[in-house]
Amino acid sequence: MTETEFYQLLQRYLDDRCTPAERAQVAQWYNRLQEQELADSKLPKPTQQAVEAAIWQRLRLDPVAAKPTPRVRRLMPDLWRQPTLRWAAGLGLLVLGLGGLLPYAQHWRATSTATATSIEAGWTRHRNTTQQVQLFQLPDASRVSLQPGSSLRYTTALAGPRREVYLDGEAFFQVHKNPQRPFLVYTSQLVTTVLGTSFDVKAYPGRAQALVAVHEGKVSVQPRETAQLNATPMHPAKLGVLLLPNQQVVYSLDSRRLKKELVDQPAVLVPQAFEFEERPVAEVFAALEKAYGVPIHYDQQKLAGCTVSITFYDESLFEKLSLLCKSLSAYYTLTDTQITIHSTGCQASPTPPHS
Repeated sequence: MTETEFYQLLQRYLDDRCTPAERAQVAQWYNRLQEQELADSKLPKPTQQAVEAAIWQRLRLDPVAAKPTPRVRRLMPDLWRQPTLRWAAGLGLLVLGLGGLLPYAQHWRATSTATATSIEAGWTRHRNTTQQVQLFQLPDASRVSLQPGSSLRYTTALAGPRREVYLDGEAFFQVHKNPQRPFLVYTSQLVTTVLGTSFDVKAYPGRAQALVAVHEGKVSVQPRETAQLNATPMHPAKLGVLLLPNQQVVYSLDSRRLKKELVDQPAVLVPQAFEFEERPVAEVFAALEKAYGVPIHYDQQKLAGCTVSITFYDESLFEKLSLLCKSLSAYYTLTDTQITIHSTGCQASPTPPHS
């Protein structure tokens, strides 16, 4: 395989456009190298970071990688189906499998970032004019995945008491933690402040809405026109919103209000064993709350005597809730970031509200 062919294969893999044969070829590399220690891969940390960001970006764009599988009992937990472990295994596969192909990985990293950067009068600007996500590292070691058609600018050294960047479009940020120097993302509508975490900002010029979604950590969001620049997630602004993982805020230009809600596809934050055999329904709700970091409210008295036998696999949070409610003859509603279960008990079936 030539250098060009390898680069093209790697790019297709990161874009999830590989054929089954090409995915098998990547798996073969892993099988030959899986007994090596990570330190023996001789893969520099910057390249590891670029690969990690690319894998996360691919999974973030397609959070439900497979349709729910048939609900068949297994004797042993299918750990590969846990999203967090699947991500870690995918990262390990590519980092180990590319260890002997360092020159090609370096070529990919240089190609993916070089065409996007310009320096003008003390400012660095990244413009993504390609059809692929552009990955690069900021001077403070934070990492950015910049979407096509988007641009990001910042003072070249990212100096000062605050790390400030200006975004037009959409980007995913993995911010290097530094409590003494907050990281601020400015768009035309919003100011997003973090101390060190990962989150997505979508704010294209001329659009009626802007959005900030959190992957991990805490994020403070406020309208730019009334922004308190000294606000942080530890000391949020009065007119701002504090976001936690699996939460997002949508800002409407018409209403000029911030609406806090759950992300479309909440991710598992704390992996759980989703296999229940004649267990109290309260135990199932508790496992879902812990896994996704989402509060679930229900009438404890009505459901006190209810038990359930159920196993979850690849279903999304909302698919899990639908299956659980079906077994309980209940239904759920979603208000902002809160889920409410409506049930009349284990026998009678409640009437859902008219849509």
